[in-house]
Parts: sequence; structure tokens; C-alpha cells
Amino acid sequence: MNPVQPKPLRWQSLVIPAIAMVAVIVLSNFAVQFVINDWLTWGAFTYPLVFLVCDLTNRALGPAAARRVAWLGFAVAVGLSGWVAPWRIALASGAAFISSQLLDVLVFNRWRRASWWKAPLIGSLVASVVDTGVFFFLAFGGSEQNWMQLAGGDLSVKAAMAVLLLAPYRALLPLLQTWTPATSR
Repeated sequence: MNPVQPKPLRWQSLVIPAIAMVAVIVLSNFAVQFVINDWLTWGAFTYPLVFLVCDLTNRALGPAAARRVAWLGFAVAVGLSGWVAPWRIALASGAAFISSQLLDVLVFNRWRRASWWKAPLIGSLVASVVDTGVFFFLAFGGSEQNWMQLAGGDLSVKAAMAVLLLAPYRALLPLLQTWTPATSR
């Protein structure tokens, strides 16, 4: 059996997912500063979109592209987040983001050939646990915030969002070829 050789990755293919990734991270780092109640911040509702972007990138362009978008999103977003959030939140976000995104890529690929919904759901759920633990410990550990309570609420929302975001994931699957620029002959 002949293994399929991946197409060479062109930087133009990464523009849409990279912009989407950076926008979600910056918005989330701003939103996480605003506590809704003892269990939640507004960032819990925006951040799960990073898993959607990662999974769509992975499905459309493959794991190498998804990792590149994660690293690009990490570098740009941490820098930009320093302007909209305290440095501790920006650094905690960066550490949690890159570890969870790389894990999401790994888990997604493990489940890639299963039913369309399994890879994005399982990848997002597993990565959300890591992301939540790392972020809330680094961002709020030792502060007056009850970070474990916030992490519990955040993880609950991320789990619900992982299920809800299956609908846009499925709806966007037919449009993924637009992420890959046509090659000129």
C-alpha cells in the first residue's frame, strides 16, 4: 500500500485559520478578566472557538498546518494579549494554549478516521482539561480568586461548547477547500 504524500504547505493556506486563531485568543484574554459569578468568566464562552479553528485547520490542511497555526497563534496572541490583559493572564494563556492545542492536534489525528464528530469532540474535551488546569493555576493561583471554582465552571462550559460547536464544524466541512488556494498551472 502506497502512503499518501501530503501536499506542500503554502503560507497562503494558513492566513484564514491564523487570523481566526489570533482573534479568538485576544478576545478571550480580554473577556477572562470579567467574572460573571463565582464559577465563570466571559472567556469561557469565547475560548472554545480555538478548538474549532484548530480542528477545522487539521481537517482541511493536516496536522502540520494545525501545529503551525497553533504556534503562530501562540506567538502573535501572547504579544497582543499583553496589551489587553495583565502579563500574568497573557503568559498563562500562552502556556495553556500551546500545550492544549498540540494535544488537540494529536488526539484529533488519533480519531481522524472515525465518525466525523468523534475527532473534534474527543480532541476538544481532552485538550480542554489540560488548558483549563494550566491556565487557571498560572493566571489565578495564589490570588484572591478561587481559581479551582472558576476552573470547574470554565471546564463545564468548555465541555458544553465542545458539543455545541459540532454543528458549525459540520456546517463548515464543505467549505474547507476554500482554505487551500488554487495552484496555478
